[in-house]
Amino acid sequence: MPIEKLKTFLDKEGIKYVIITHSRAYTAQEAAASAHIPGREVAKTVMVKLDGRMAMAVLPASYHIDLEHLAGAAGAKKVSLASEHEFAALFPDCDTGAMPPFGNLYGLPVYVDERLTHDTWIAFNAGKHSVAIQMAFSDFRKLVEPTVVALAERAYRSPAAA
Repeated sequence: MPIEKLKTFLDKEGIKYVIITHSRAYTAQEAAASAHIPGREVAKTVMVKLDGRMAMAVLPASYHIDLEHLAGAAGAKKVSLASEHEFAALFPDCDTGAMPPFGNLYGLPVYVDERLTHDTWIAFNAGKHSVAIQMAFSDFRKLVEPTVVALAERAYRSPAAA
């Protein structure tokens, strides 16, 4: 979904949002720094397979997905990360890995880490590695109707990196 389609959808729904153009960034943490947004408010979309079916997991940029927690929350027997070649065709109008967390617009279930519900704002890739959208989390939740679960664990930081 290129930025124009996403903007049209948000405008149609009467949602207030901000478009942030930043230097090209390939990770959510890089995007947060480049766009000057607190990392806890930047969400990354991780594509997963739940019993062979594609789904989106949305979690804070500084966290890793916990596949066991997701399996329990989704009631799935087998959960794995999806490879880029497995999901790229689902988002032909997006840079690979820069799809917005609007799985509902792609016919995909969305699981959101409960930590994102603690902040007023959420920011995410808008189909390009150089464009983000920031909006109220309450609006995102209303539009996407994700399943909210604890599905992330804090990324390890070595003492030298602290």
